[in-house]
Amino acid sequence: MKNISLAAMIALAALSFQACNNASKDSKETADSVNAVKDTTTDGSTGIAVDPMDAKFATDVASAGMAEVAAGKLAAEKAVDPQVKEFGSMMVMDHTKANEELMAIAKEKNITLPTAPDEEHQKKAAELEKKSGKEFDKAYVDAMVEGHKKVASMLEDASKNCKDKELMAFATKTLPTVQAHLAKIEAIQKSMK
Repeated sequence: MKNISLAAMIALAALSFQACNNASKDSKETADSVNAVKDTTTDGSTGIAVDPMDAKFATDVASAGMAEVAAGKLAAEKAVDPQVKEFGSMMVMDHTKANEELMAIAKEKNITLPTAPDEEHQKKAAELEKKSGKEFDKAYVDAMVEGHKKVASMLEDASKNCKDKELMAFATKTLPTVQAHLAKIEAIQKSMK
């Protein structure tokens, strides 16, 4: 009986420690951690069916995509410049579609994706939320230029270096859209100066 109680206490302590350890992780970090402990197999039932770097690409792009949708909704609501409002609406539509495509691939490959944007994106969203008027528009546009440069770079790298053919195809297909977004938001940024 003492052995069972001791085992239960050790298990409870381990779970408590793990819960405390995960409390500081954001959704993307948690997804990366879950993916890291999955076996690299192709059966999809218990393992992950892709290279660990491919899984990391998927979590990074998912986090950025969710952030684009959330910021786009905010811009569609708060922006005063019609171009910025329109761009925000386009972000919601285009990134929702890309996120859904990525989720389908991730499900097939047993990749755990984040359920919310990472801490960095959440911090930027909170900063945007506090702004209004032209100050909001400028901050949103600047964030979109910076974000789209990062995502375009990620997609370009993945379109050349992903080991998984479906993730490589996703990156290759999505890259021109993100590059078009970047060109459009840079043009908006120039028109605001």
